[in-house]
Amino acid sequence: MTLQEYLQLIRSQLTETHGKPLTWFDESEAIKHHRPIDQGWTVLEILEHISLTSHFLLLLIDKGADKALCKASQHSEKELPPIPDDSLERLHPIGWHKSFPWIWPEHMEPSGQLKETAIKDTLTAQFNRCIHQLDQLKNGEGLLHKTKMSVHGLGKINVYEYIYFLSKHAERHIGQMEENKRESKSK
Repeated sequence: MTLQEYLQLIRSQLTETHGKPLTWFDESEAIKHHRPIDQGWTVLEILEHISLTSHFLLLLIDKGADKALCKASQHSEKELPPIPDDSLERLHPIGWHKSFPWIWPEHMEPSGQLKETAIKDTLTAQFNRCIHQLDQLKNGEGLLHKTKMSVHGLGKINVYEYIYFLSKHAERHIGQMEENKRESKSK
């Protein structure tokens, strides 16, 4: 896979996935506030969780992008590491709801106190930040820096993989919201 194909795949995943959470704000109040039988999160709480998690992932992405750009200024284009063959495929399970147990930090738990408009605006701004990082790292710079990811034993992943991970995390919770909606309608 070429660098341009790799970056386009990440951009497509990001664009496709991040439009979907925004559509959930148009659902009925009953669906948005439905508490699942298992006492899990409501749709609005899930949306808040996505925004909280993306906030903390973007801190790492921004820091990683800065470090990658600094390293790029010291390397020639010919010195870029190759794109790992399984780079993105190994992140696919992150996007599958209930594919593995996932324990999130307390600071990523939704409070239920944020207004819908604030969550929606945050999600939109976060998507734009991801696109900005991809634009900024358009020449392969994101391959030059890796940061540890403890979730699902991923180990160190590059800046592009972190952006892909962020998108897959949102995808995971889209599945959870769909499950909530089905349960809500079956009542």
